[in-house]
Amino acid sequence: MNSPSPASPPLSRLLALTADAVAAVRGGRSLTDVLAQVPAVSRPGTQALAFAVLRRLGSATAAREILAPRNPPAAVDALLVSSLALLWPDEAPPYPDHTLVDQAVTAARKKVPAAASFINAVLRRFIRERDAVVAQAARQPQGAWNHPAWWIDRVKADWPAHWQTLLTEAQRRPPMTLRVNARRCNVADYLARLSAEGISGHAVEGAGLEQAIVLTQPCGVDRLPGFAQGDVSVQDLSAQRSAALLIGAGLAPGARVLDACSAPGGKTAHVLELADVDMLALDTDATRLTRVQQTLERLGLNARTRAADARNVASWWDGELFDAVLLDAPCTASGIVRRHPDIRWLRRPDDVAALARTQAELLDALWPLVKPGGVLLYATCSIFRDEGDHQVDAFLQRHAAEGLRVNPESPGHLLPLADNPQHAAAASLADGFYYALLRKPDRH
Repeated sequence: MNSPSPASPPLSRLLALTADAVAAVRGGRSLTDVLAQVPAVSRPGTQALAFAVLRRLGSATAAREILAPRNPPAAVDALLVSSLALLWPDEAPPYPDHTLVDQAVTAARKKVPAAASFINAVLRRFIRERDAVVAQAARQPQGAWNHPAWWIDRVKADWPAHWQTLLTEAQRRPPMTLRVNARRCNVADYLARLSAEGISGHAVEGAGLEQAIVLTQPCGVDRLPGFAQGDVSVQDLSAQRSAALLIGAGLAPGARVLDACSAPGGKTAHVLELADVDMLALDTDATRLTRVQQTLERLGLNARTRAADARNVASWWDGELFDAVLLDAPCTASGIVRRHPDIRWLRRPDDVAALARTQAELLDALWPLVKPGGVLLYATCSIFRDEGDHQVDAFLQRHAAEGLRVNPESPGHLLPLADNPQHAAAASLADGFYYALLRKPDRH
């Protein structure tokens, strides 16, 4: 028997790697970190399967508990729930039932031989009783919505009229969105270049989205014309709003701008593509800051970078005030779970309060560094109100004596809802975000 081609790992191998990834996420590891350790030849297939499984992990876990109430060992359970998720009813199933079961059993024989018969029996029973098991699993909130129960409760409380739509949207595969480098080309010309390569896309209307293109189908960046030369970047529509909000606040050439939590550098680069400013990019993680520098080099842009905790002002600040500060604060990332489906399973209920404290500390530390008449743009990729309007309302109360107000241009919460008035042009295509533009009163 010939060995499989290095370019085509067998499904059993991909299932085993996917089960390892699911077990790692359950253990608290980021899927991004796990996938970085997967051999390159198996990484795309493992990522695709892991994304599919993590989007259905709640349903698959509920089904496993119905079919096998006694918890199996972690490695067995991870392979079992991964297989159940991939056998879940789907308009376009990834594999025929018999193929998936056969390959799951093959994976079990190599990974946990003693459990192969057990996995075979559970999967075959699921296929026989699928409709009944799916219906029973859906009676549990986690099984119905594929998010932890606490997460579901929080979305319900924050958005009582929209919680079901928000949880449903979080399950959809996101589009691939590009940002054309305005210093090198324009959207119309780049769409023509894409078309010449057989790649379909369209421009997007909306404030702050003048450089945006949404592709009809995602593709590897190696297929994007001029990517390596800096003609284009990959960036979600909501994230692209930040540069226009900052620059629209009135930045003059040479203005001092701070990006306080800059990695991986997309927002830093976007500002520099549109304006000639003196940019300082901070990040607490020196490794992630390397990515910022790599992004700037690819795009032909310049900024000063420094590894530092923005809250510890004395360790990095030169004493000169900033015209503008971008604070894309650490958050739960609850608005981008469709791109990172592991996030919902990694977060814990007390993370929201802990991150909200960090956000408040950053706001209070950085606000004194803004010039009179300058601005601070607070942003999170979250739909949780404690990280959005509740956070900013508390900040305004702490600074009530200054007569501080949120700039009326601020979008506030950007939700993936068709009737979001601040984002209607591209709501269903964009991630969940929050923006508040705060202007410091002049001294006069």
